[in-house]
Amino acid sequence: MAEKILVVEDEEKIARFLELELKYEGYEVEKAADGRRGLELAETGAYDLVLLDILLPGLSGLEVLRRLRKTTDVPIIMLTAKDAVMDKVTGLDMGADDYITKPFAIEELLARIRLCLRKRETEPVGEQKAGTDFSCGVLSLSPERYEVSYDGTAISLTSREFSLLQTLLENKNIVLGRDTLLTKVWGYDYVGETNVVDVYIRYLRAKIDDRFEVKLIKTIRGVGYVIRDEV
Repeated sequence: MAEKILVVEDEEKIARFLELELKYEGYEVEKAADGRRGLELAETGAYDLVLLDILLPGLSGLEVLRRLRKTTDVPIIMLTAKDAVMDKVTGLDMGADDYITKPFAIEELLARIRLCLRKRETEPVGEQKAGTDFSCGVLSLSPERYEVSYDGTAISLTSREFSLLQTLLENKNIVLGRDTLLTKVWGYDYVGETNVVDVYIRYLRAKIDDRFEVKLIKTIRGVGYVIRDEV
């Protein structure tokens, strides 16, 4: 059965272009021209991936993303305007799987779509055995329950933040280079920004180290990152 993609884009020429290219590649495609309609369709759960423009009438793409992440982990690729750095950062922080900047080459977008769909098929990321929980001091992570807590206080993470923290905890006290983390968390053929690991490490630190005034995630200059018990 062909994988189904929802395109939420208010510019008709772009939406039509995406529809034709995606259908040519064998995907089923449905379109929505505003945020409210896009949210309504996406919440049906009938899609394998959503292409979501940020600047939409009705509801903004970021608001659609925020609402969807309360109910579904469907892969979402954001379509952003050139140089809209804060939109990109906000989208990733709210749970977007990837973004691409307009104007874009269709070959790059197709590569990102294939990667997101492959990642969904192989998740959860990591090599842990079923039922294995991980901890570092009073920080604990349960892949089976998809929960993270610090001394009993729940921590809300996006799927990518969860995968990154899980990988660090699986390799506690072992320094992991950026390339290694890219491979384990984002996949061998990741085609996004090269500093994505550093960006997500900052997200984790904001939610763990900064919030609880600990220093569990260490930077090894010129090498990578490691998670260690608080000293």
